[in-house]
Order: sequence, then structure tokens, then C-alpha cells
Amino acid sequence: MSRLQLKWAAVLGFVALAIFFLYPSINWYTTDSAERAKLEAARLRPAWLLNLGLDLKGGTHLVMEVEADKLAKDQTLTDAVNQAIEVIRNRVDQFGVGETMIARQGEKWIVVQLPGITDSKSAKEIIGKTALLEFRMVDSSEEARKALGKIAELGSPFVEGKVKPDAEKLLPKGDVLLPGREDSYYIVSAAVPLTGAHLKTAKVRPGGDYGLPVVDFKLDDVGAGIFSALTGANVGKNLAVVLDGIVYSAPVIKSRISGGSGFIEGQFKMEDARALAIVLRAGALPAPVTIVEERTVGPTLGEDSIRTGLRAALIGLGLVIIFMLFYYRLSGVVAVMAMLLNVLFLLAWMAYLHSTLTLPGIAGVILALAMGIDANVIIFERIREELRVGKPVRIAVDTGYEKAFNAIIDAHLAEVISAAFLFQFGTGPIKGFAVTLVLGIAISIVTAIFITKLVFDSYLASQGIEELSI
Repeated sequence: MSRLQLKWAAVLGFVALAIFFLYPSINWYTTDSAERAKLEAARLRPAWLLNLGLDLKGGTHLVMEVEADKLAKDQTLTDAVNQAIEVIRNRVDQFGVGETMIARQGEKWIVVQLPGITDSKSAKEIIGKTALLEFRMVDSSEEARKALGKIAELGSPFVEGKVKPDAEKLLPKGDVLLPGREDSYYIVSAAVPLTGAHLKTAKVRPGGDYGLPVVDFKLDDVGAGIFSALTGANVGKNLAVVLDGIVYSAPVIKSRISGGSGFIEGQFKMEDARALAIVLRAGALPAPVTIVEERTVGPTLGEDSIRTGLRAALIGLGLVIIFMLFYYRLSGVVAVMAMLLNVLFLLAWMAYLHSTLTLPGIAGVILALAMGIDANVIIFERIREELRVGKPVRIAVDTGYEKAFNAIIDAHLAEVISAAFLFQFGTGPIKGFAVTLVLGIAISIVTAIFITKLVFDSYLASQGIEELSI
């Protein structure tokens, strides 16, 4: 097999590989949306998929701020934000959302994008919940019972989530007042003998009062030991299960609980129980987070963006093809072939890398195609110059590619440097544009230079070629 045949075999191999990586995306997005939703809920997304960003698919965009004044004394803001990102990512993964973008922005802000999720309320409840799980003993002493009676006479003991000073004065020493889930409140010990830091897993099962769901939990070995000792020493008393400062349940300890297993009940709806299990499994945020910006993009707007973007891309592509065929004739056909291969390879690589395509990303694709066509224009003009001075076709082609190479590399390198700065300092959509642009530029160098040169070499391999349609 000759060198030209080996090169063509390699090109055809890459084309077949690109189709192999891109086919799952084509099949996925041509599937009925209802069927696709079922597959997505069952976590049956293809291994290689070109994801659609928030602006193309619709969804929820949140900017969250870590409350720095509520950090533990031994924790820095940087560590807290990094930990919060990991916790949020774990929660989102368990929520079953694909194509997410979770990234730090500035000193204490976190950007979360959830394509396809337009119910922002449930998303915020899962992502933003601090999920600080505590087990505290309920004070059942006579002093505490009297205090509860006097507090009840004051009306609501809470204002803006804090205990009123008049109610706080009535509390026994070493106790705190915590709200329950439904206009109730409990006097519990200020000491926290066990927290959710020792939690291993949490899952929902039916079987509570009246068949309502409960959340089963299991502690690690250390937590199991503490839980066993705590329940063994307080048989007959109430143990408050507290999440984010709210008492979810306060069951009576009937006997020592060994093995580190238990359950949380609180007249949950199934979706509430599932959300609670998710945040418990994912771990607690290092500090409360506040949502400072929220945007919801509807699916219709996303579909309109796709149609508009594709229409603009096709119109631009059509105009470029007409110009190249009219101005460079058969050589223009070679350039158009290289441009189409550029699109195929770029989208296939993005699917393989699980990249997310956004509107700015589409702009990056179009700019990368323009760079590829620009490279071919430089090459063709160089070849024309060599033909004008009377050089043979074979020498004119080789010299044209050689002289154009440095100019093409310089132009592409400048674009890569620009894209690197955009990626370093830009936000999510700008980063997507930069990644798409760099990938497109790298591929355009291969298609616009090496593959077009292979076509010319194959054409000129025949003896006696004296003219070139350029």
C-alpha cells in the first residue's frame, strides 16, 4: 500500500470514528421528547453525548453566595466554597440532572446551571439546604414543662427565625428553643452529642404513621457507638432529630439502639422525603448559602435559540460555499469538503468529551469554520501567485502550501491565545465559546491544510497534469 493510500485510510478511519461518536447524539435528539425524558430519569443517557446548554435546552440558572460570617472558626472561605461546590455537585448528581455546570465565581459565589430543570423551587430546596443533621435530647424536666406553658402564653416565640428575648429568658439553663415542622416548638439540650457527620447513607421507605414515608439512615462505626450509648442512657426520654435548626421528629427512646440504624419521620410527602434523603446522603454544606440571582429559561426559548442559531449557521455556510465554488472552482470544492469534515470532527470530539454546546459555543463553531476557510483562501492565493510566474502545477501547489503554512499557524495561534484568556477569566458561556473555538482551530489546521493537501497530492499523482482549476 502506497503512502497516499495509507493517508486516505487514516482519513476514512477518522471519519468512521467521528460518525461512531456522533451517532448517539443524533439518535438521542431525534428520539421523542417524552421517551427521552423516561430514559434520562432512568439514567440511561448515551455514553457519548453532545450536551445542550441552558440557553439551548431551557432550565434554571442560580448564583449562590456562601455566608462567610457563619463559617466555623477553623475554616477559610476558600476551603468552604470548594467544599460547598463538591456538596452541591453530589446533590445534583443524585437529583439525576445531566449537563450541569457548577463553578466558582469570584470570592464567595457559586454558579449552578441545571438544563432541563424549570421547577426552580425544588432545585433550590435540594441544592441550598444546609443539611446540618443533629440529634439532641428533649428536656422533659418539670422546669422545662413549666417554661413551655409560659412560652405558649407569649404567642409565637419566634420572630424572623430567632427566639424572642422574652421567651429565651424562660428557658432552663443549658437548653435552647427550636421550632418544629408545624407551628410547634421544643425545649432541647444545647449540647449536640451526635451530628450527621457520622452519617453513611439515607434512603426513603414507606411505613411511617398512616403509611407515610420515612427516611432510614445508617451511621458509621464511630457514630453507631455514640448513638448506642446515647439511646442506652436515655431510655424513656425523647430524642429530637434536628435538621437545619428544625425538629423533624422527637420519638421516645424505647430501648438501646445498636447497629447505628434509625429513621426520621415527620409526616412527609414522598417528594419531601426523597429531597431530605438526597441532602443527607450528599453531606452538609459548610455554611448556609443565599441565592442572589435566579433565572429560568423555558424550553420554548431554548428551541427558538436552536432554530435561530442553526438558521444563521446554515445561511452563513451556504454563502461561504457559493463563494468558494464560484471563485475557486474545483479547488473550492476541496475547501468545502474540508469545512464539512471540520464540522463533523468538531462535533464528534465534543460528544466524546461530553462537552456542552451553548449559543456562544455555536458562535465558536462558526468562527472556527471561518478560520478554516481563511486558511484555504491563503493557500489558494499563494498557489495562484506561483502559477502566475509560470511554475509547474506540482511545484506551485507544494510551494503555495509551504509559504502559507507560517501565516496560517500565526493566525491560529493568536486565536488560541485569545481563547485561553477568555477561558481563564470568562464565565460559563464564555468558557464554552473558548473551548469550542480552540477545538475548532486545532481541527481546522488538520482539515484545511493536511487533508486538502492530500486531495491535491492524489490529483497530481497522475502524470501529465498541467492545469489546476483554481
